[in-house]
Amino acid sequence: KEVYHLEQAAIEGHVLARNNLGCVEEENGRMERAAKHWIIAVNLGHSHSLDAVKSCYRQGFVSKEDLAKALRAHQAALDAMKSPQRDEANAIRDYMKSRK
Repeated sequence: KEVYHLEQAAIEGHVLARNNLGCVEEENGRMERAAKHWIIAVNLGHSHSLDAVKSCYRQGFVSKEDLAKALRAHQAALDAMKSPQRDEANAIRDYMKSRK
């Protein structure tokens, strides 16, 4: 039942669900499927999934070309999320953390 809900959330674009599906596939020994889930999550800017894709590359489950595409897509996703408002909010958050 958990996997069903993860699949539904991933279909709707929930990046953590997509990452977790990759983990489920890895646990079941289906590394190619796991890598596909993680690459999709990387394309949405999920950094933890990028680490998993790099590991898959080192193990031979992801080609150099696919890794390069994933790295470019990850950077593009991060760039798309940048904004002056977000930078200001992060600066305020960091300042508040430093005061504790």
